[in-house]
Amino acid sequence: MQYHVDGELRDADEATVNVRDRGFLYGDAAFETLRAYGGELFEWVAHAERLRETCETLELDHDLTDEDLRSRIDETLAANDIDEAYVRLSVTRGVQPGKLTPSEEIDPTVVVIVKELPRGGRGSDPVWDGPATLQTVRTQRVADRAIPANAKTHNYLNGILARLELRATGADEALVLDADGHLAEGATSNLFFVDGQALKTPSLDGPVLPGVTRSVVLDLARSEEIPVEEGTYTLDDVRNADEVFLTNTTWEIRPVETVDGLDVDGGPVTALLSKLYDERVEAYY
Repeated sequence: MQYHVDGELRDADEATVNVRDRGFLYGDAAFETLRAYGGELFEWVAHAERLRETCETLELDHDLTDEDLRSRIDETLAANDIDEAYVRLSVTRGVQPGKLTPSEEIDPTVVVIVKELPRGGRGSDPVWDGPATLQTVRTQRVADRAIPANAKTHNYLNGILARLELRATGADEALVLDADGHLAEGATSNLFFVDGQALKTPSLDGPVLPGVTRSVVLDLARSEEIPVEEGTYTLDDVRNADEVFLTNTTWEIRPVETVDGLDVDGGPVTALLSKLYDERVEAYY
């Protein structure tokens, strides 16, 4: 495998960054996880926009264009001869003196790593082994005023702590609440559920990452005139739901079979949205 580091393709075991890089020292970096289908990046414009917003939040003015970043990803996919892939693009504040306050002058570190994934679209195999088991954890989602939820940064300690709690349960994904006890999201996923009224998902007014796949699913639902609601919900709302599923870039749409040990039946809304998502993916081939 070859990865892209600061404008150069390097063998994976030689693709390193400086130990004084702020992305390593402080998590002072932005990143995006993307998927390539048939060699084409899925929803690149949305991912590039979210990366820009994260960098604006961090005041990380890397002075790189979307075209430059896209070309580095394309070069990495081509060098590894991969069409169906997981892609991670990271932009750090770079190497600076060892102090917490960032310097105004930035020489960013840019890294692209890829790995092969199963083909997406109609008739494809998902990356997950089966429907997810979802378990509520004690770890809370950090308040938006503490760490902005719209910033996708290298600081993933909150999600790591949530996943560590799952070791005792064997569940696939953590269900994380906010400080008020309302539903937020998974450790690395957005949450959706269906009841007798609508397709529902926690609002971005709470500490919820604006997932790209989340946005696609909402668009697909509205195109089918499925009632959609973004709001504030309790744990009982999802435990009593008719259908529950999770979304992220690599999982796409992953049905949930249990919430805190309670069975959740599969349903027509999840099946329809999965079908529509596969059709959206097919358009990239």
